[in-house]
Amino acid sequence: MLHDLKNNVILGIKIKLAMNIPENLLYTKSHEWIRVEGETGFIGVSDFAQSELGDVVFVEVETVGETLEREEALGTIEAVKTVTDVYMPVGGEVLEFNEKVKETPDLINKDPYGEGWIVKIKITDPAQLKDLMDAASYQGHTGH
Repeated sequence: MLHDLKNNVILGIKIKLAMNIPENLLYTKSHEWIRVEGETGFIGVSDFAQSELGDVVFVEVETVGETLEREEALGTIEAVKTVTDVYMPVGGEVLEFNEKVKETPDLINKDPYGEGWIVKIKITDPAQLKDLMDAASYQGHTGH
């Protein structure tokens, strides 16, 4: 096969593509991101994470209304080849599960930083944000 663009193969050579890493977000080592808007945070998984997962087929969040600690699982993502937990980047109350992702889980693959956000939270300890990585640090962490 000469071209397999899904696996980044062109003329039989595997190529390394640059990942999309927006600078307005903060990142965890486990590949979640958070977009902070005042006391509210929107959480999703990075472009790197969704590319590693493959085609997302189901997202489950049963923590709406609960207050969770940093690094506590807020839900799961099921892809064709694996299931993985999604973790809280900071402590907070889970306010909302993105209905669009619930109905169309592959939005995580198509638009991980836009319509593919997973939950909206009320941040309980904003000081924890300083422990997260900025875009440049996250790029170094992923090697992309």
